[in-house]
Amino acid sequence: MTRPAARRRTRSRSMALLWTALGLGSLLVLLAAVSLLGGGRGRAAIEVTGQPRLKVDREAIDFGDIRLGRTVEATFVLTNVGDQPLRLTQAPSVEVVEGC
Repeated sequence: MTRPAARRRTRSRSMALLWTALGLGSLLVLLAAVSLLGGGRGRAAIEVTGQPRLKVDREAIDFGDIRLGRTVEATFVLTNVGDQPLRLTQAPSVEVVEGC
């Protein structure tokens, strides 16, 4: 192989690698943008217009029989499904019901 042909082949390979790297980099940037802006736990779907509305992921948890003195923990996810800002004017409270 002559020197000019070898240089063209090397240049062609480096350009192909450059374009491949640019393409993969662009794809990664696009995937990152989609996951940050629209994916995962973003905004909830609007269910009410013109006012805020609080939605709880579940209304009750049944722990079964718990021994006296044992600590239990529960987590509720609260979401504003209205299109207006939700402001709590008082501290939220939880009602504990026994024997139900």
